[in-house]
Amino acid sequence: MEYLPLLIVGAIVGVVSAVLILAYAFVKDKKEAMGFDRNMKDGELMRRLLKYARPYWLNFVIVGAVMLLSIVYDILSPILIGNIEEIIKGGSFEYSDVLWRVAVYASILVVSLISTYVQAIILQKTGQKIISHLREDAFTHIENLSHAQLSKIPVGKLVTRVTNDTNAISMMFTGMLVNLVKNIFLIIGVLVAMLFINYMLTLMVLCFVPFIVLFTVIFRKFSRRAYRQVKNGTTDINTYLSEHLSGMKIIQIFNREQRKMDEFNAKNDKLYQAQRGQIFVFGIFRPMVYLLYIVSVLCLFFLGCKGYIDNITLFGQSISSETIIMFYMFISKFFNPIQHLAEQFHRLQSAFASAEKIFTIMDIQPDVVDEPDAIELDSVRGEIEFKNVWFAYNPGEWVLKDVSFHINANETVAFVGATGSGKTTILSLLCRNYDIQQGEILLDGINIKKIKISSLRKHFGQMLQDVFLFAGTIRSNIVLRDEFSDEQVLQACKYVNADKFIDKLSHGLDEEVRERGNNFSAGQRQLLSFARTIIHKPEVMILDEATANIDTETEVLIQDSLTKMMNIGTMLIVAHRLSTIQHADKIIVVSDGEIIEQGNHHELLRLKGRYYELYTLQYNKEQLQKGM
Repeated sequence: MEYLPLLIVGAIVGVVSAVLILAYAFVKDKKEAMGFDRNMKDGELMRRLLKYARPYWLNFVIVGAVMLLSIVYDILSPILIGNIEEIIKGGSFEYSDVLWRVAVYASILVVSLISTYVQAIILQKTGQKIISHLREDAFTHIENLSHAQLSKIPVGKLVTRVTNDTNAISMMFTGMLVNLVKNIFLIIGVLVAMLFINYMLTLMVLCFVPFIVLFTVIFRKFSRRAYRQVKNGTTDINTYLSEHLSGMKIIQIFNREQRKMDEFNAKNDKLYQAQRGQIFVFGIFRPMVYLLYIVSVLCLFFLGCKGYIDNITLFGQSISSETIIMFYMFISKFFNPIQHLAEQFHRLQSAFASAEKIFTIMDIQPDVVDEPDAIELDSVRGEIEFKNVWFAYNPGEWVLKDVSFHINANETVAFVGATGSGKTTILSLLCRNYDIQQGEILLDGINIKKIKISSLRKHFGQMLQDVFLFAGTIRSNIVLRDEFSDEQVLQACKYVNADKFIDKLSHGLDEEVRERGNNFSAGQRQLLSFARTIIHKPEVMILDEATANIDTETEVLIQDSLTKMMNIGTMLIVAHRLSTIQHADKIIVVSDGEIIEQGNHHELLRLKGRYYELYTLQYNKEQLQKGM
């Protein structure tokens, strides 16, 4: 009965431990259903993250040296306070004895505060450099993915990886790892100091360590799952917003605001529930560690006061009031780092969850890569040849079937055919946006797989139907960050007739371009696309439906621009308006992935084949519209 309080405390800790073990066992059996689908181990993630920290090892060494000063303060302060208490309790003491000890305590405190400030500054600067490097690597890797790979990954997910996830990792380098090491050394230092002062009371404190380890292991499982769910929910929200904010006009046109709002609310609620779960997990763990701290203090007071009042020794060691004060402070120094370790582990799980998301993207091997012996091309004549080319976006679903044709340098060649026949695919393959499964594609007699991708694309200029303009100015969209003088930019604009509307703008080349160029008409965007292509002086130009969806007045300007550009080099055109390609040197008719006719406009009309049918149908339609 004398030690009944200790038995009650032990029973409480035992019951809490049993409940947590049962919860852990249940979740472990259901881990697949609860979202434990981690593919990378913590050690692997840490190894890859530390690779980015290695160049800054000297900064971390300096931080480690500074960190030791604060650890010294944490270990010495309880001893100094306990020593002062013992002197005062003695009744006969010199004021100077207390004064110099207080001065030593204050000096150590000031040094500790300065070291903490220096440590924070160095870590913040170093951490931001590390994260900037990681963010650049992630973006560069995304740039190297093929069109097929990029089409499978939502834009919102990629944005989340480069922004939110790298920010989560930044906490690890700006304090988490260093504080983790600091707390581990502090715990060891405190234990050593306590052993020297009173090993019996130290053993009492160590009795709680197994429970701390148990709670941490259990928390680790729940925390990892909670963080993965939060990350997944954040990614879903960003992906949904990226798509639907871009398509908000369509949503409004078809009056689907409420339905889309309901869909957003469902995703938002999913993220809300995930964050609640994350808070709940941490809200359970930290109070459990605090419970162990309170219990250990109660045990200290019980055993210490009992030994002091009854004037008895425990395991041959006497307990003084000085010892009790020191151990009270040491227990706080011992459990505070453990609670901080819990919080740091909480954040570490966030960093690991984010790191896994980023490295999952970075581990995607690009489908289209340079061959080991790929060469640079200084210049291109523009001779193109397809030899028995087969291609499928999905295995077995052939888009091109044994396609062969030859284009001489400086020729203008048009591809015509029904939608989905493979015209655009042919042009995409030529630039190696995709790689073919069978056959060969030759540029100036060289297999394009033997040419470096950057070198190959440098000689091509692509003008697509859906022109993409970046937020910025007209000048920045034409030069694309390359160095061109205003005279060169204006010359390119004049060559393609873009100067006719630029001259009317109040700021000329410095006119603001809003997101996707939505403050310009389709025809104006197309003319800017022409100027962007011309200024980079490509030897081969590709026009994919470049004259579609524009007004008649702008079409006249574009047709005049096309006539000029035909004299620059080889030109490949995809057009539904057959009247725009009558003067092409060669017309290739594509149907269901196969070439069925080749020749110029007059030759194909004489054949009275598929091209003749398309031209006659379109001509009659235009005449009918004129009659109306």
